[in-house]
Amino acid sequence: MEYIVDKDNELLKFLFEKMADKSRTTVKSFLTHGQVSVNGCVSTQFNFPLQAGDRVEVTRQRQKDVFHHPMMRIVYEDEYIVVIDKRNGLLSIATDKEPQKNAYYILSQYLKRQDARNKIFVIHRLDRETSGLMMFAKNEEVKRIMQENWLTQVLDRRYAAVVEGVMPTEEGKIETWLVEDANHKVWVSRDENGKKAVTHYSVIKAGKEYSLVDLKLDTGRKNQIRAHLEWMKCSIAGDKKYGAKSNPLGRVALHAYKLDIKHPVTGQRHVFITRIPQNFEETVK
Repeated sequence: MEYIVDKDNELLKFLFEKMADKSRTTVKSFLTHGQVSVNGCVSTQFNFPLQAGDRVEVTRQRQKDVFHHPMMRIVYEDEYIVVIDKRNGLLSIATDKEPQKNAYYILSQYLKRQDARNKIFVIHRLDRETSGLMMFAKNEEVKRIMQENWLTQVLDRRYAAVVEGVMPTEEGKIETWLVEDANHKVWVSRDENGKKAVTHYSVIKAGKEYSLVDLKLDTGRKNQIRAHLEWMKCSIAGDKKYGAKSNPLGRVALHAYKLDIKHPVTGQRHVFITRIPQNFEETVK
């Protein structure tokens, strides 16, 4: 079955509309089992954004090897890139102590089951306790394109965070220089010796003890958000390393919920969005 999208929509909603004769459970199963593709690329993301003119295909045959893992899920995959939604607590890459319990290894094993020659390359990372969207390349050239042209390839990248206290204004811009010390902690420098970092913020919801904040990055420095919010005296809840005094969620309350990119090969725009954890908003009362 093939459908042409007539207006902007989300994939699951679109399928519900076009396949009204089937149960909602059946339609969801098509996505879960890799039977839906958008413009020729398989997608399992329920809220995958569709644009007018996109071609959506639904096949009767399930994918032979559908990815399943309790700590991460694939939201998009084609022959050049893979985008995942990572849970907090999972490393992005291997360490000496954790050679296998990391997103890179898990994804690599999945791809090698399809073809032993398949490889995966890290484009950017998320901290272990940060959840959300991460992108990998399937060859070194795609990795190079993305990393060398990061500011033009990544059109928008957003995070949501629960912070202690109240931000000084409803929205604002944090622009500083960052340096890293011998203990691998990043600090705001009072001069221009470090790397310039720019973070935009807007308050989604404010409570007495905590605030839910939307964060947009102009630069992608290591631990940029964590260092900036500590400097603003509104540390991320649960982030003890960066000044937090409380841990209401049992984790660092930071989630990468949006990744808006220009595809490194096709040039097509892709917008990936994952839900902000429900307990983020529940914490801000």
